[in-house]
Amino acid sequence: MATLDIFNDDAFSMVQLTDALDKMPHKPQFLGQIGVFETRPVRTITVAIEKRDNVLALVQTSPRGTPLDERERELRDVRDFRTVRIAKGDTVYAHELQSIRAFGSETEMMQVQQEIALRMARVMDDIELTHENMRLGAIQGILTDADGSTIFNWFTEWGISQPAEIDFALTTDDTDVRAKCAEVRRAMQRNAKGAWTPATMVHAICGDTFYDSLIEHPNVRTTFLNWAAAAELRENKAFESFPYGGIVFHNYRGTDDNSTVAVADAEAKFFPVGARGVFQVAYSPAETFDFVNTPGRPIYSMIVPDRDRNAWARVEEYSYPLFMCSRPEMLQRAKRA
Repeated sequence: MATLDIFNDDAFSMVQLTDALDKMPHKPQFLGQIGVFETRPVRTITVAIEKRDNVLALVQTSPRGTPLDERERELRDVRDFRTVRIAKGDTVYAHELQSIRAFGSETEMMQVQQEIALRMARVMDDIELTHENMRLGAIQGILTDADGSTIFNWFTEWGISQPAEIDFALTTDDTDVRAKCAEVRRAMQRNAKGAWTPATMVHAICGDTFYDSLIEHPNVRTTFLNWAAAAELRENKAFESFPYGGIVFHNYRGTDDNSTVAVADAEAKFFPVGARGVFQVAYSPAETFDFVNTPGRPIYSMIVPDRDRNAWARVEEYSYPLFMCSRPEMLQRAKRA
């Protein structure tokens, strides 16, 4: 029978467990997959963000020999923000290892490691879901906690008014939906202030009703029906993607309750992909001597044994991220009607 003394083995050290965690497949998550955020491992618990507004101005003609106009300096705003801590644990009790024995070619150590890996994966699922919730908040400009409270409002942090919601009027048959898309793209590009590149694309994550109304709208269906993948998409349109009007629309699939991590049913959120420095995520190092002053990792794992009674051991996982939006004025939003 396995005993809790096994956790004194180096295989269960924080460094080894964290290395193992890095090799685990992460739970599929849309915003984490499409490459919205640039990753910035940092060695500190604070992150400095510099916001610079490049100023363009017409140059007034002047007589030769007269003093030159002085170029107006761009304004810089440097702010420090602290990364946040996400932490969760799972306790392994002695009686749960009662039936773990060496069998065949598998050793006792291997079987305990498999059990710990399973516990780690379950806790990691929750942390990864929390990361996705923070990504969802960042692309809307307002980062929220699990209880719905605001962690960072990037609009107020930078003194910017949130752009007004655009009415796509998808319940009206003669709405020029392509013109609505152009309105979104123009607003985003005009507010980019140097962040827009030739590779930048506009994406939108949509609630179910918004997405269904979009692809079924009469002025969209003409394009939709002539699209090469139209037949396949008509068969299974749920949680698919559809490019239209220079925007890639995604029917966002959040949690199964469609509320914990989700986009409101009749809304769409527009954000740039491939825009320089607009979305970044910084990871701070763990709060232990093992990783002090080292570049941060997305998730850390450790085993905390019961040193008094040797009756249990806790699997604990930590993450210290900061999901940032440096150009919240680019972010647009829309409603269905």
